[in-house]
Amino acid sequence: MSAGLQPFLSDAVVALRAPTQVWSGRAGDLGAQAIDGVYHGDTRFVREAELTYGAGAEASIPEAISVGEVSASTVSFTALLRGIDDDQPDPKVRLERVRAVEPGVVREKLTVRSHLATPMSTSLRLRIMPDFAPLQEVKAGSSTSHSWAMDADSHRIRLFSDEKVLVLSAPDARVRSEDQSIIVEWSVDCPPHSEWSTEWILQLHDPGLAVAPAASGSRWRALDVPARSDSRLRRWVDRALSDLDALRLALPGTPADEFLAAGAPWFFTLFGRDSLWSARLMLPVDPGIAASTLRVLARLQGTKADPQTAEEPGKILHELRAGELAMPGEGILLPPVYYGTVDATPLWVCLLAETAAAGMPEPEVRALVPALRAALGWIVTSAGDDGFLDYVDETGRGLSNQGWKDSGDSIQWRDGTLARGPIALCEVQGYAYEAAVQGAALLESLDEDGAGPLREWAADLRRRFAERFWVTTPEGRYPAIALDRDGRPVDTLTSNIGHLLGTGILDPDQAREVARLLTGASMTSGFGVRTMSSEAAGYWPLSYHGGSVWAHDSAIAARGMAREGLHHEALVVVDGLLAAAEAFGFRMPELYSGDDRSTTPVPAPYPAACRPQAWSAAAAVTCREILSG
Repeated sequence: MSAGLQPFLSDAVVALRAPTQVWSGRAGDLGAQAIDGVYHGDTRFVREAELTYGAGAEASIPEAISVGEVSASTVSFTALLRGIDDDQPDPKVRLERVRAVEPGVVREKLTVRSHLATPMSTSLRLRIMPDFAPLQEVKAGSSTSHSWAMDADSHRIRLFSDEKVLVLSAPDARVRSEDQSIIVEWSVDCPPHSEWSTEWILQLHDPGLAVAPAASGSRWRALDVPARSDSRLRRWVDRALSDLDALRLALPGTPADEFLAAGAPWFFTLFGRDSLWSARLMLPVDPGIAASTLRVLARLQGTKADPQTAEEPGKILHELRAGELAMPGEGILLPPVYYGTVDATPLWVCLLAETAAAGMPEPEVRALVPALRAALGWIVTSAGDDGFLDYVDETGRGLSNQGWKDSGDSIQWRDGTLARGPIALCEVQGYAYEAAVQGAALLESLDEDGAGPLREWAADLRRRFAERFWVTTPEGRYPAIALDRDGRPVDTLTSNIGHLLGTGILDPDQAREVARLLTGASMTSGFGVRTMSSEAAGYWPLSYHGGSVWAHDSAIAARGMAREGLHHEALVVVDGLLAAAEAFGFRMPELYSGDDRSTTPVPAPYPAACRPQAWSAAAAVTCREILSG
């Protein structure tokens, strides 16, 4: 692999059950690609795992013919063993590997099936290379294996690296170490027309994890979809629910309160914004995951002002890790508990209001009123001198952009120039308006005081937004993506304006104009809504936030259109997402290219995109709701 390059993911196969995941090639072996490995939490425990058959110089690599992703957690690989087959055209000896992942456990069942008329004997040899590399080193493309110690017997090996422990067991095999690798060998004897099978198991333990596995079993089953819906919807929803089920996590000490990890492989942890939006899009399916996400984040709500962590009283966190998170080459070093997000706090309030309306028991809602008041207090008091919510990194080591588009070049002028902060994002003002209005209504419904001043603040924000954010360019009239440090509206047409729909900050005519632009040629690729207009100077279809398509972003826009009564426009976006879902085998990645559907039958993958990604999967539920409406 090339040092310093982030691993590509688009052609890899993953089996996962958070916080454990296995990435491999399509033949089932690990090691050929930079991402390959067995991961648990923020550590890659195993870098390579190669299976061969035959002994010594006669050893051969099984020839892969298929891979079947049974579920998010189970993958089967089928290969032929032609080196021990007869000389007839039909293959008669095949190998099946079924890999199943549980939290902290990886099992692989090996089955050799023979249709030969004579007995068949061979050997299988599995070579495993331990690693114990930090996840952030893998992501940076600069990982090196870390030291480890070992104790062993003939069927089992136990490896130690600091406090992390890896146990390999293979009851029917001979297990030994050789040149920094672990060798597992089986003797295989198959009578005519029979099969042979065995299993090897990895157990992974890291006492320093910041997260814990979900305590409950499978949470979501198949959902009904409209009888006359596109058949693609059913397949996408089924795949999405399997992925979301595997992404569930909890915090140590509160196993019953589950939340959705942001995505694989880099984000198997709690992210305020991602976990909130994922739960919000899943609300029609399960208000319980929303309620528990709210509680988890309320327990970690800010209580003091700390510029090093960006913590402030009432603020909802951005990210939780077991240790500092370094991003080599980017100058970023995030503390384990990091609050550098401007949107998670109003999104928390919005989700609480919607979850209460969806049937969250009143005692559970009342228990969160102190957190609600603190969050609303942060929203109102943290608005800048101009009354808008903005952000700036005060440390020089945090995230320079703290909305959902958090890459360094995501906030651009139409000519491609980067905007300078503090930055006040348009969608954050919409979230804040909705949070104030819905928070006031929720307080009032619970006979709590404070609703009146919140409504006044929200009305003033709405008025100021209409005065300050709207711009006119050759593409039309629309809200700017942001105000820069001088209060100037940054004039690029972006998908951020789609998040304003349904918040109430736009009047009906404004909402129609926003929806018209988002479904126009410069913003809709035919596979969803582009993050940036193709007419902007900074547009590039494979830019992370400057021209690509993100499924959750498009789904949020479609959801807002439906809430505004703009059903035709919502259906245009949904149709594009269904086409993209089909192109990616119904496991929607984090993002993909913004290339136009008129020029390509499928969107190009963004090769480093995470998958599964929680909010991309949850977008399937939003599309289901729109098509059911």
